Amino acid sequence: MKALVTGGGGFLGGVIVKMLRERGDQVVSISRSSYPALTSLGVAQVQTDLADKAAVIKAAEGCDIIFHVAAKAGIWGSYNDFYQANVTGTENVLEACRRHGITKLVYTSSPSVVFDGTDVEGGNESLPYPDHFEAFYPQTKALAEQLVLQANSPQLATVSLRPHLIWGPSDNHLVPRIIAKGKSGRLRRIGNRPCLVDTVYVDNAAKAHLQAAEQLAPGSPVAGKAYFISNGEPLPLWEMVNRILAAGGVAPVKRRISPKAAYAIGTICEKLWGWFKLAGEPPMTRFVAKELATAHWFDISAAKKDFGYQPEITVDEGLKQLQQWLATIRP
Repeated sequence: MKALVTGGGGFLGGVIVKMLRERGDQVVSISRSSYPALTSLGVAQVQTDLADKAAVIKAAEGCDIIFHVAAKAGIWGSYNDFYQANVTGTENVLEACRRHGITKLVYTSSPSVVFDGTDVEGGNESLPYPDHFEAFYPQTKALAEQLVLQANSPQLATVSLRPHLIWGPSDNHLVPRIIAKGKSGRLRRIGNRPCLVDTVYVDNAAKAHLQAAEQLAPGSPVAGKAYFISNGEPLPLWEMVNRILAAGGVAPVKRRISPKAAYAIGTICEKLWGWFKLAGEPPMTRFVAKELATAHWFDISAAKKDFGYQPEITVDEGLKQLQQWLATIRP
């Protein structure tokens, strides 16, 4: 099989690429930069922006399947930047499938596409998209996911996976942010409730993509559906945060702030960053304040039933591997 992986040089994309190569598949990766690790794996690399339709279509030539992993993530930025990366980029990937007769598309979505600011406890795929989003990332990811699912047809089988809070060795997003804020002393626990939250170890998330791809075909039970993906081990949010901090040799979070105060600070920060065009991300936003004060864990039985997903690496084992990796990069 020849696969195109968008974002193949990224955290999740990189593990998907590695797994594909280990089983002997040819891989083409689209990323904005070139990655020596991909070159060493024998991966063909295309450096381009997903908003460049012609480049995306050319990169997909001769491929049997596309794993569309790349996205603009984050809590801050212009709507146009998020839209171009997440929506226009997805439209271009879909056009590449149509142009070359590619019959399979596995899309990496996010559980945030159904987050309405309230607790989600054991939620399944029947959860609707909310009427309002408080961040451009989930808003544009929801638009892109709908495009992918609506494109499912007898000619093109599509599936959307929603991995929740991916972490593990080589993480360049979640773990570094937690550790950096923990070291700075700026991390605050929001509220008193022991809100349960799902996470997923990166290898489990990547394996889910390959498993879904194996069962994906026009008319199959998997085609045209979205699936939540996690470790199936919901833990109190701040327990998980403190365990990640411990893996990095950082003291646990002890200071606390109320959900109302966090939301108010987020509102003020968004206005200040918006008015004065301040550099970087605000230290707090309304979206983050709500996410950190609510439960969000999901029923993954559909993924288990439809394509045999089973988390192989537990949270405990994953944290051991994370600690070993962090020790190798710690100054």
